[in-house]
Order: sequence, then C-alpha cells, then structure tokens
Amino acid sequence: MNDKDLNIQYNEICQNLAERKLKPAFDQLEKLIRESGLLIHLDEWRNLEQNYSYMLKYTVEGIQDPERQKVYQKLIVSVFKLCDKINDEILLNSSPKLGYEKKRGFSGGSLNFNTLINELEDYYLQEELLALVDDSEVQNSTKRISASEHQQKLVSLFYLIWFQNELKNEHRDFLNALLSSELIEKSYKSFILSAVVLSLLRYFDEAKFGVLFNAYEHSDLEVNQRAIVGLLIGFYKYNSRLFYYPNVTARLNLLNEKPGFKENLERVILQLIRSKETEKIQKKITDELIPEMIKISPNLKDKINLDSLMDDSLGDDENPEWEKLFEDSPGLMNKMEEFSEMQMEGADVFMGSFAMLKMFPFFSEFANWFMPFFAENPEIDFMVDKKDPLTNRFIKAIDAAPILCNSDKYSFCFSIQNLPAENREFLAEGMQAEMQQFEELQNDEVLSDPGKRAGYISNLYIQDLYRFFKLHPRKNDFEDIFNWRFDFHNKLALEEIVKADAEVVRNIAEYYFSKNYYAEAAEVFAYLLSLEKSGELYQKTGYCYQQLGDFRKALEAYKNAELFELNRKWNLNKIALCYRNLKMPDKALAYYREVEKLDEDNLNVQLNIGHCLLELERFDEALKTYFKVEYLTPGNKKVWKPIGWCSLVAGKFEQAEKYFKKLINEAPNKHDLMNMGHVQWALGKRKQALDYYKQSIVKTEFTEREFFEVFQEDLPYLIQLGVDKDDVPIMLDQLRYFVEE
Repeated sequence: MNDKDLNIQYNEICQNLAERKLKPAFDQLEKLIRESGLLIHLDEWRNLEQNYSYMLKYTVEGIQDPERQKVYQKLIVSVFKLCDKINDEILLNSSPKLGYEKKRGFSGGSLNFNTLINELEDYYLQEELLALVDDSEVQNSTKRISASEHQQKLVSLFYLIWFQNELKNEHRDFLNALLSSELIEKSYKSFILSAVVLSLLRYFDEAKFGVLFNAYEHSDLEVNQRAIVGLLIGFYKYNSRLFYYPNVTARLNLLNEKPGFKENLERVILQLIRSKETEKIQKKITDELIPEMIKISPNLKDKINLDSLMDDSLGDDENPEWEKLFEDSPGLMNKMEEFSEMQMEGADVFMGSFAMLKMFPFFSEFANWFMPFFAENPEIDFMVDKKDPLTNRFIKAIDAAPILCNSDKYSFCFSIQNLPAENREFLAEGMQAEMQQFEELQNDEVLSDPGKRAGYISNLYIQDLYRFFKLHPRKNDFEDIFNWRFDFHNKLALEEIVKADAEVVRNIAEYYFSKNYYAEAAEVFAYLLSLEKSGELYQKTGYCYQQLGDFRKALEAYKNAELFELNRKWNLNKIALCYRNLKMPDKALAYYREVEKLDEDNLNVQLNIGHCLLELERFDEALKTYFKVEYLTPGNKKVWKPIGWCSLVAGKFEQAEKYFKKLINEAPNKHDLMNMGHVQWALGKRKQALDYYKQSIVKTEFTEREFFEVFQEDLPYLIQLGVDKDDVPIMLDQLRYFVEE
C-alpha cells in the first residue's frame, strides 16, 4: 500500500468517526489492519467493536444509562487513537517520506529529561561566570560546553519532540520548564515550539495542544505568537475531531476571555489567508515591476548624471534630472509605491528574491528551516567571518531587520561572503538606515495599536513556514498547509468564537473580497446577511456571484439590494447585466431604460440598450441607438461592428459595407472578414464573398471547423436577405477548395 492510498483510507475512517458512523469506520479499520499485517492490533480493535455492539444492543432494548453519551464519546476517541497508531506504524515501516525516513534513523541520543533542563541552563550560567573571570588561563583550562554542542543538543531535542506521537508527562513538564526558564535563549524556545507544531501536524495529541496553550500565555511575543499560529493550524487540521476533546475547546474558550486574544486571533487568521496571495505577488513582481526596472536601467547612469552627483559643489540642491528618471517607465513609481504599501501591510514581497538562496549547507539540516535568526548562532560562524568588523556589523543589521523572516535573514547573511568589502559596507549602511526608518514607523504604530508588534512577529513566522512548505527540496513529502482554504469561520473549534463578533466576520469577508477570493467572500457575506439585512452586503454578494459567473444568484442578490435604494444606478446596471447574461434581453432592456432615465448621457448605457435591441432583433431601433453613440463620440470604433451587423440584417447593404470596410482598414478580426463576406454575397458579389471568407480562415485564428459552425448560425439571416439556400452548399465547397490552395 502506497502513502497516497493509505492517506485516503485513513481520512475516510477519521471522517466516518467524526460523523459518528462507527460501523463503516470499524469495517474500514479492520480491513486496514489485515492488509497492513499489523494483526497485533486486532484484539484492541475487536474489544472496541464488541463494546460498541453491546452499547447498540442496550440502546435498542431501551435500557437507560445516564453515562451513555460519555461512554460513546470515549469510545470514539479510543477508535481515533487506534486509527492514528496504525496509520503511523504503517508509515514508519514503509513510507519514503522525509519525516519517517528521519524518524527511522533517529535514536534519541543521550537526552535525559530529568536532567536536561539543568544541563541547558548550566551552559548559560557557565558563560556568565566565565565572563566575570579576567584570567584567560582559567577560562581556557575550564572544561566548557561549546555553543555548537549546546545547539546540537537542542537540535536533537527538536527531532525528539517532532517524532513523539504522544507527549508523556516528562515531556510536558520539560517543555513547560523550558518555556518558563529565564536563562535559555528565547530563540531556542521558539525553535522547540516549532517542533511541537510539526509534531502536532504529524500526529494528533491533546497534550501538544496543551503545550501550545501554555506557550501562548508566555510573556515573550516571539514565543506566544508562534504558539497562536501553531494553535490555529492545529484547530484547522483536526477540526472534525475536536468536538470529542472538550478539554481543548474549554481551554480555547478560557483564552477567549482574556483581553486582546480575539484581536490576535483575527489578525493571525487574516495573515494566514493573506499568505495565499504570495504567488500572485511574486508573479506581479516578475511580470510587472522587474521589466519596468530593466527598461530604465541602461540609461540610469546618464539620466541621473552620476558623475555630477559626486561633485561637492552641488551642495544640498536636488538634481533636476531626477524628475526625468522615470520618463521611460511612468508606471514604475506607482508600482514601487504599491509594493511598498503591500510590504507595510505584511504581504510577503521577498519570497521570490530569496527562493534561490536556500541552497546553502545550513538549509541541508532540516531543523534549521525553523531556527529563529540570532547573531550568536554558531552556525553563522561556520559560514562567515564574524571577526571582520564590517561583516559583524552587517550581521547585526540583518538581525535587527524587522521586515525579513528568519529563513531569509539566514539566506541574506550567508550570501554576503562573496561580496567585496565596499559592497558589504554600502549594504550595511543602507540596511541600517532603512531598518531605522522602518523601526520608527513600527514604534509609531505600536503606540497607537499595541497589537501591531505581535502582528509583525506572527506574520514573519508564517512566512518562515511558507518558505519551508514551498521551497524545501523534499516539500512534496509534507502536506502543504498553504493549500488549505483557511476558512476558520466554518471550523467547529473556532466558529463560535469567530462568529460571536460580527465585526470580525465582516473583516474576514472584506479581506476575501478585496483579494478577489469571491467564493469565500460570498459564503461569509451570506452568513452576515443571515444576521442582518443590508443593501451593501447584498450588492457585494451579487458582485461575488457575478465574478464567479453565477448570474442567477447574482441577480437574486442585486434584486434584494433594490429594496435598500443604495446606489440605485449601479444596482440597476448590474441587474440588467445579469439579465443579458441569462439570455433575457427584454428584461435587461427594461432595466437599462431605467438607468437611462438617471443618466441619459451615459454612452455605455446607450451601447447596452443597442445590444439588447439587437439581441431582440429590433434592428432599426438598435441602429438609431448606435448612431446616437457615434454622433456623440465621433470615431468611436466600438459601434462600427454593431452598426455594420444591424445594417446588414436590416437589408441596408451599402451602409453595412461602409462600416465593415472601416473595420477591415483598421485591424480586422475573423468575424469582421466573415461579415464582409456576408455583405458581398447579399450584394450578389459571390467572388468577393468567397475571398473574404477565405481571408477569415487563412489570415486569422479561425479554424475551418469554427468558421462553418458560425456560418450555420448566420445562415438564417442570409436566407432572409435573399441568398439562395440551394447555392449555399456549392459556395461552401468552393470555399474549401480555395482554402486548400
């Protein structure tokens, strides 16, 4: 059995258990046990199945048992546990995925949890004591643990926690002691917390939720923000089974009573949703920003007059040439401002820049993808020369950078070793100035909103996770959490908390709407409308369905919005648009006429009225409307095509020929050439007609098959205009010969 088939079976069993369909769950689980050869678990399965049979029998016989529901839920939890255990053993035996490959080779080392916390703290005490001793001989003679050995012990701990299926009391006690220690580096606390998050993703355990809950109440933002991100990921992944773990949901409800928790929760939910924008942002940078920058770069030196900028005599005056810098690329400044704003909002604008810088040896150590950046990390000493004052200054500048996630900081740090000294100095100075300015902005924001700093930290941690799930060489061995919908408002564990505050739900809906996630936005708007009717909500719901192509639902929402008299002209236009797309031009026309009363000079409305009349085959009326548009906007090419077509089907052939000639003289498409062929045939000019038909196929993207399909749609009009239907097959065969030639 391969991993994919196992995953399907495992998820089906879990889903049946969550939906309380125990009979099919038991059947599937027995099949899984026998197919995998793990018959050692058959007795446990049989006992659980037998207990359930007794429960069913007593229930049917009407025997009263006040504890039945508790026993029932406990039984479901036991089956969940057995299913998890079997799934894990199968994967451990045969899965080629990185996590289980590493787990099979991990021995646990010499970690002793009874003494481990003291060993870790002793390292810091030793460093403090030695710092007080001036005698270098004493320092050198003292047997001491190196920073590298200390970190390696924590890396071993990372793996041990990651591979632990269920945390034992000794693990929980140790993790709580680690988090509360005043000596241990906070970066290492955050590092080990990531191991808990990974471990929870790999294997469900109520105790892991408990550790994350405790960590959220930690005073340090670096720790508690990782904890809430981990909790949200856990809530999402195990949503279907959390109903059976009341201790987890009770702890969540207790947190919800604490000041600031709901705001923090909302902020991280929006950040996780925003992470789905990362690929779009990188595409925009690649397709829009970089080409614009390349466009100006060849002339950049001359345009800003670099030589004269070095002249001290210029003093503080601004160079007037700077205003001309972006002449060749007028949109560049707007795009740069847009990306700057996105960056300030927390969008991940650096993913593409650092994607190629994950090949350093540092990243070959799996655990390092989750290591917070700190200048004292001994891994940095192996890669760069920190004794060099310039390099040391650069590393400190990177450490202080508040806009780079930890993973990118390591990439940046290791990439400097190949830079000349003057480049490093230039970068360090630029970074320090930039970071100082950003820090000032951050501090101003934190003064007005204390939650802002927490938001920066949680957002950067999400970006670290994003780097791992998208860039790790073995990323396909892990379920990509960033492919999840992140519709937390639909998840049992969080639904009550999120939906308890309509403002939080509205913020989520508006974010979905602003980022064009119309399906998700429509879903949340629908919930908000169940609480309170609103014209704006109906209009936004309608717009979502319109963008999704569901014009029937869009029409329903727009019609409901009519009752609120909100931006009536806009709403009437949308109703008309829906009717047109639903092939109901008569109703669309009625609404466009209403819009016309409110805005009689609007040419788009006139065009749409003309289109409706054309679709209703009221060609003379349509022509009058199109001519009105042409009269009011001379040279408006949009109306040439409909005027030409209406003129043709109304029998005004010379007029039709005049307008199709205009189109052909500009940039004709396949339909223009085909329509001109119709005109020539209606005028009795068969050779010219065949020539235009041939051009329509040969010179444009029209395939022969498509041409004949469209021709069949137009044929009834041609026959009405006097074309002999018996001549049609002959003409078309002649066309086929022409096309072959």
